[in-house]
Amino acid sequence: MRLFFAAWPPPRTAAALHEWSKALRGRATPAEKIHLTLAFLGEADLEKATAAGRAVRARRLELLLDEARYVKRNEMVWAVAREAPMQLVESLHANLAGAGFVLETRPYAAHVTLLRKAPAPGAMPALPRVAWPVDEFLLVRSAGSKYEPVARFPLSK
Repeated sequence: MRLFFAAWPPPRTAAALHEWSKALRGRATPAEKIHLTLAFLGEADLEKATAAGRAVRARRLELLLDEARYVKRNEMVWAVAREAPMQLVESLHANLAGAGFVLETRPYAAHVTLLRKAPAPGAMPALPRVAWPVDEFLLVRSAGSKYEPVARFPLSK
């Protein structure tokens, strides 16, 4: 079972980001699939992952996507949050490591993929200023291009 942890935006925020991406060339991420990955597990044990998610201690936050970036090597356009939700990410990663999960060693980069297979766009319009309150995070099962939430974890006030 392929699993990952993510934060999902409110529908209005996802729609605004999707609409923004349509001004550029490439394969736009459908609004319902726009998310911020917190940890990718790949093939993993659902019970162990759920237990690690339940043990997270982090506060609610407001995510601000400040910049659009083109990633040439992946032919993607990302929306980037300059201030990553590090309290959430660090708590989650520590719990996952403690449960025996092996995570990426690269530093965490808070980004949302908005376009794939995109040619270099040159200058990009400013991202829409939209609210993205992060009140919870999800454990998601991935089957190809289909995402299925399997557990939700509320954040403290």
